[in-house]
Formats: sequence, C-alpha cells, structure tokens
Amino acid sequence: MHMRTHLRQSGFTLIELIIVIAIIGILAAVAIPRYINLSGEAQTAATTSVAGALSAANASNYAARTLKGSLGIPVANCTDIANAMQGGVPTGYTIVAAAVAVDATVTCTLNGPTSTSATFTATGIS
Repeated sequence: MHMRTHLRQSGFTLIELIIVIAIIGILAAVAIPRYINLSGEAQTAATTSVAGALSAANASNYAARTLKGSLGIPVANCTDIANAMQGGVPTGYTIVAAAVAVDATVTCTLNGPTSTSATFTATGIS
C-alpha cells in the first residue's frame, strides 16, 4: 500500500489578494470624495453661523442704541457690525463694505475662508 501524503498549503492565492485589493480600491474611490465634500460643507456651515451671529449682534445693538443712545455703536456701513460682535469677526472672515442709511435694513455679505459666503442683515442707526 502506498500512502499518499497531501501537503495542504495555507494562505491566500494571488487571485484572492488581487480581488481584495480591487475591492478596497473601489471603496476608497467612492468614500474619499465624500469625506472631502464634508469639509466643504463644514466650512459653508461655519460661514453661515458667523453670519447669523452678525445678524444677532446687529439686532442687539439696534435695540440697545434705540433705548439709550450711549449704548451700542452707530452703524453706517455693513463693516460696522463687526464692532458690535464680542471679539469681532473671526480670523479669515471679511465683511463686504456697503453703506447703511439710518433706519434702513440692508443685506450684507460675509466672505469666509475657502471661498464660502453668507448674508446677514444690518440696520443703520446713528
């Protein structure tokens, strides 16, 4: 009787490794652009948030100045609202200058980092 000895090899074949690498490549091609886009969405949300804070600062300033003229700051330009916000506008953000007449409400533009922008309202007061 002849005994046959079968050597059993363990591990992955080359084809199995190539298939796994291809699957990982496909997943990366789909997932990476999605994560890159999330960064842009976060920047847009941050710019919108700062614009909302500027609108709130404008409303508070207008109310304070209306109640007592020595409170708050006069607003004759969109850029003046930055002074009404505690700490001013964060680094990397700029307000587009535009005149604001007394008791008029205008829409102002805030430019944020990475070419994002949002709008806020400003009401002129002397």
